[in-house]
Amino acid sequence: MKKYTYTEKKDTRSGFGAGLSELGKSNPDVVALCADLTGSLKMDAFQKAHPERFFQIGIAEANMIGIAAGLTIGGKIPFTGTFANFSTGRVYDQIRQSIAYSHKNVKICASHAGLTLGEDGATHQILEDIGLMKMLPGMVVINPCDYNQTKAATIAIAKHHGPVYLRFGRPTVPNFTPADQNFEIGKAVMLNEGTDVTIVATGHLVWKAIEAGEKLAEKGISAEIINIHTIKPLDEEAILKSITKTKCVVTAEEHQMHGGLGDSVAQLLSRKLPMPQEFVAVNDSFGESGTPDQLMVKYGLDTSNIVTAVEKVIARKK
Repeated sequence: MKKYTYTEKKDTRSGFGAGLSELGKSNPDVVALCADLTGSLKMDAFQKAHPERFFQIGIAEANMIGIAAGLTIGGKIPFTGTFANFSTGRVYDQIRQSIAYSHKNVKICASHAGLTLGEDGATHQILEDIGLMKMLPGMVVINPCDYNQTKAATIAIAKHHGPVYLRFGRPTVPNFTPADQNFEIGKAVMLNEGTDVTIVATGHLVWKAIEAGEKLAEKGISAEIINIHTIKPLDEEAILKSITKTKCVVTAEEHQMHGGLGDSVAQLLSRKLPMPQEFVAVNDSFGESGTPDQLMVKYGLDTSNIVTAVEKVIARKK
């Protein structure tokens, strides 16, 4: 098992803020819109440096999406910012009609996604957003794993023409990917080559998958670990190549089992390579108030659950 280390923990929303700030310096067409959560989205630096390109819309998320769609007509590249719940569920009609349908070049940037929003509770912990967004035709869906990857993804999506949903979070997590990485939309990242099982993880669950891989190695199980930062378009080639070798897969994500990464992988396997699959995801449930760590354990999204899922799926191999 390849050894991964980190020197610090950082929140992925700060990676977004850093990437947006860098874009502000390098691309004059980038504009930012926020729904009264500038500090929470770490958009302060962009606002201070480029006040003429920053629009504080207030608590009016649907209006923010409509304004962003309009700005693209003049050649601007709008980055909208609010919590994931408000970025998707509250404004789904506006995203579908004003952005996705007409393929507007809007970047929907969503913080505080999943259970790790923590103490704010079930009403704010959206676990359906990936499913909502990936079902929209032409929508790119990205869920990076740490600060460095979120910063790189933020910079990369400005070069992609078309709507993008970028998902990130509030808690500090190990920052282990290279600072100088080349982020390629739709290209999986191989973290560890293995022979017994494929673990496909996204977002905050990527580091949990690495921890699980270390524990599995102690048990004599060789895990191939893949970081799927882009859920749509999915890197089908990388996934199929790995599972052809290992003959089974575990998917891990901070999202509902229905509609998430695991769902996409299952569809892929049913069409091209039927193999055993186990899911580490929230099973048809809303969240609740609690610390991020408490919630990840309670809802089955911790390292031990990945280990258990691996042992279960290996037992199903023919």
